[in-house]
Amino acid sequence: MDVRERLAALRAQMHEQGLAAYVVPGNDPHASEYMASHWCEMQWLSGFNGESGTMVVTTDRALLWTDSRYYLQAGIELKDSTIELMRESDIDCPSVVEWLKGLQVTGYGLRVGLNPEMFSVNDFKAWREQFAEAGIGVKSVDLIKPIWTEGRPAIPSDKLYPYSADFAGETVESKISRMREILESKVESRKSKDYALIVSALDEIAWLLNIRGNDVEYNPVVISYVVLEGDKCTLFVNPEKIDSAAQNYLDFNNIDVQPYEAVFDYIHGLRGTIFYDGAKVNEALYEAIRKPTPAPSLKGGEQGANAKNIQSPILIDKAKKNAVELEGERIAMRQDGAALTRFFKWLEETLVKSQESRVKSQESRDKRPLTEWNLMEKLHAFRAMGENFVEESFGTIAGYQGNGAIVHYAATREHCAEVKKEGMLLLDSGGQYLDGTTDITRTVWLGGRIPEQAKLDYTYVLKGHIALQTARFPRGTRGNQLDALAKQYMWQAGITFGHGTGHGVGHFLGCHEGPQNVRTDNNPTPLEVGHIISDEPGIYRTGKWGIRTENLITVIPAKQTKATTTEDEWLTFETLTLCFYDTSLIEMSLMTEDEIDWLNAYHVRVYKEVSPLLNEEERKFLARKCAALEI
Repeated sequence: MDVRERLAALRAQMHEQGLAAYVVPGNDPHASEYMASHWCEMQWLSGFNGESGTMVVTTDRALLWTDSRYYLQAGIELKDSTIELMRESDIDCPSVVEWLKGLQVTGYGLRVGLNPEMFSVNDFKAWREQFAEAGIGVKSVDLIKPIWTEGRPAIPSDKLYPYSADFAGETVESKISRMREILESKVESRKSKDYALIVSALDEIAWLLNIRGNDVEYNPVVISYVVLEGDKCTLFVNPEKIDSAAQNYLDFNNIDVQPYEAVFDYIHGLRGTIFYDGAKVNEALYEAIRKPTPAPSLKGGEQGANAKNIQSPILIDKAKKNAVELEGERIAMRQDGAALTRFFKWLEETLVKSQESRVKSQESRDKRPLTEWNLMEKLHAFRAMGENFVEESFGTIAGYQGNGAIVHYAATREHCAEVKKEGMLLLDSGGQYLDGTTDITRTVWLGGRIPEQAKLDYTYVLKGHIALQTARFPRGTRGNQLDALAKQYMWQAGITFGHGTGHGVGHFLGCHEGPQNVRTDNNPTPLEVGHIISDEPGIYRTGKWGIRTENLITVIPAKQTKATTTEDEWLTFETLTLCFYDTSLIEMSLMTEDEIDWLNAYHVRVYKEVSPLLNEEERKFLARKCAALEI
């Protein structure tokens, strides 16, 4: 079917269900940032292949909401589809719910269909309450499954594999025991074992059971569910994913296995207290819980289960990296630093050769140009040389000149810019190693005269970047309280940026994780020892350049000073990332002595830790890039 035929098939299903509208979000049942193609329903229905979007289909209209990253792409891919593009970044663009509430004029009894597997409990409840205010009903129903019968990718069946405690730093038995202690403290009778925790977030499952997989691009997770009870732990997963080695591992750790789809019936049979994280667990799982009835009709009563919405204790514990995980991150950073050194050396030499070729011969016009896509491929090749490298942690952003000003820019082989020995390059990339996950951004000048504004922008960003990772703060401080440190210098110049300053990072898991972050929005989660976050302020000038500088940093105890006047425990950051900065872009007149001292000490450390992994020529290159700055 083409897009028009798919819309017609969906509308036929809507008519049978008595629905005036149906919503297709760009989500999966596990609240994943990246998802398997099996659940790319919005993309299949619309023909739009962007990663973010929500569709609404009514009896006579179809609309797609997406953000500014995808306006150009959506305009091309939605052409002749009858689907209207809703530019959600525009001030006057209504939200999906606001637009649907406007359908009230069609009459009383309006109902909207939502697939409960694609909405978290919290989101489903919020939508339903807003619709109820407008007299709109909600029906839980999956209308895509009946019509997407041909060509739908299967749920991935790649084998899962154990993740050694040598890398994880803790056994499965220890993690499960601690989770049970936390859950037992939350039940009414603390001695009761009659409780369960529903776990649907894939990174939480991978962490809890020390398993990894290849089901989702950039994320070594296994598509599954877990129900943790007082006396058992059950993994719901496609049986094809478990070979004999994996089965022996699961048996050894007393983990029961049931088919992936069996989770709904299993949950329906549970009694006692059932815990779930409403921000992650989908509405369909919640609806499977048998709720208590006011007046039991059966002799003896039918009490059902007591459902409690809590923040996942796994989410909280997973964020605090243990000593083994942190040491693994340091090992991964050295491998990453070596890969980036090799890459920038190659880039510099390649650009020089390319320029010389252009000068010597007109025939160079017929040669293939160096492109952003070439840079992405080459960096991947250098990372793949590293010990324990598995895959990238996200799609590399190689933004040359004005493309660097597009925050989530994504070059493709067919659509990418030629890279020349002039101007600015923003490179945001990361790797998944068995030892840990990396995420780094460096902005470099490739050649030509550096504009004064570029130097000012780069220095404002660098000063804020240094200010955050050298911060000292009392225990209990939240990320939003530190956010202004990274923005203070650009604010004074009347500049700011719209993305978060820092996000949590997993350990050989998702490059983005919570609950901690550093951004303007109020986040009640305090920063704690073992948290890893990114430090990535930026300045973006449309059509000119993008400048972002990013390191990963981890929270550590700070040494007390004689000047301390309180009894508070103080914290600070350790910088994990190991890669030089482009010092040619620094406006030295804006730098303080302390900032230059920090930068020089950092470069000494980079050379000391990365150079043993390099050959002689690479070490010479790195030494040049790490040369000390003079005040």
